[in-house]
Amino acid sequence: MKKISVSQTIPFIVLMVVAIAAIFIPSFATFNDGGKYNSADIAWIIVATALVFLMTPGLAFFYGGMVHRKNVLSTMIKSFVATGIVSILWVTVGYSLCFGESIGGFIGNPFSHLFFKGVSSGAPWSLAPTIPLMLFALFQLMFAIITPSLVVGAVAERIRFSSYILFIVMFSLFVYAPIAHWTWHPDGFLFKMGVLDFAGGTVVHISAGCAALAGALVLKRRKVHIENKEIPPANIPYVLIGTGLLWFGWFGFNAGSAGGANALSVSAFATTNTAAAAGGLAWMFFDVLKGKKPSVLGFCIGAVVGLVAITPAAGFVAIPQSIFIGAVASLISNIAVYYKSKSILDDTLDVFPCHGIGGIVGMIMTGIFATKNINSGGNDGLFYGNPAFFFTQLKGLSIVVAYSFSASYGIFKFINWVMPMRVSKADEELGLDASQHNEKYLQGTLLVKHNGALTEEEKGIAETINF
Repeated sequence: MKKISVSQTIPFIVLMVVAIAAIFIPSFATFNDGGKYNSADIAWIIVATALVFLMTPGLAFFYGGMVHRKNVLSTMIKSFVATGIVSILWVTVGYSLCFGESIGGFIGNPFSHLFFKGVSSGAPWSLAPTIPLMLFALFQLMFAIITPSLVVGAVAERIRFSSYILFIVMFSLFVYAPIAHWTWHPDGFLFKMGVLDFAGGTVVHISAGCAALAGALVLKRRKVHIENKEIPPANIPYVLIGTGLLWFGWFGFNAGSAGGANALSVSAFATTNTAAAAGGLAWMFFDVLKGKKPSVLGFCIGAVVGLVAITPAAGFVAIPQSIFIGAVASLISNIAVYYKSKSILDDTLDVFPCHGIGGIVGMIMTGIFATKNINSGGNDGLFYGNPAFFFTQLKGLSIVVAYSFSASYGIFKFINWVMPMRVSKADEELGLDASQHNEKYLQGTLLVKHNGALTEEEKGIAETINF
């Protein structure tokens, strides 16, 4: 029997300790409606919560289709495993850190809702008064799940699975939770400053994008990147499926952030779809201007960038302006990807140029095009004669960029000190599916035989489509 190291036993022990501790947590009654909640709002946010959950497997397909075929499964599971890790973390302490009683506007009291204490029967969240607190907490959980999942794309094809598990935990506690508290808690200092982020431009995309940049720098370059080898995507239909699931789920991401089935959710739904459409077309058509052919990957990546950019603005800007936001963000990210490809930065799937820069552009565009005509609880932007709010957005995103990058860089460095984050050269060459999970992704199987053997031509095809 293979000897098990101490580091391999720790995750299981921690989970069992949490599971046993949970036995002794007092049970609380489920919320009593009493006529104070809106049934339509509850129904819509339940649906929106499920839609946002769907984005994580969608992201797994999106990323999995773009890496080398020997790393498909390892890339997909690193995104999808966050559904398990963050869910447990959220119930124990994560929700408390994000939305618990504020400690100086910087972080929530970890004991406020330890093990969801008071969440099932508590008063509704102040900014979502028509739905139960439990539903609000579950909706926010889905945002916490997908954020560390986004980082996977930057460190794909070279990071150990165990190290990434630890990164998810530390990132959720020390990067995501503080930024979510600053931005979305009424007592958070960015919230009080007047920074607007409707559905996660700073909290999700800028934080993940900057963490991705930090991870790429710490883990350094893959061998194929150093040798300037072109790696064909494993399965472009996977990318298309992933994009469709992301686009579909993003309606819950943005429209659900309105907090109910209301006019604002309809407006956010419309701006989300419009910006995604504009982003996909802008990327594809810009590629044609550069002499390329219109590609599936181009439209898919551009659409996702459009979705990223509209996220902070979705409930604050009008539908016509969302076309501009999606198109411009897509063009800027396209150019950023080009210059990144000429550099020594090995961000495997361009997470920083797409999510990081897309989120930054979206926050800036919110500062320009936000209008109280759409959301009276928001603000008027630069385009409507309010430069003060525009500079507030710039200050807010600058703080988040600086903190998320530096904190994430420190987390990656710490983990790399505790346990090596990179797989060995032999494992990298073999592929992480086999070396990390003892599994293989087969793109196809050739069944044609001639007298029990394959022809030389068929062997060549088989080598192309199989391991």
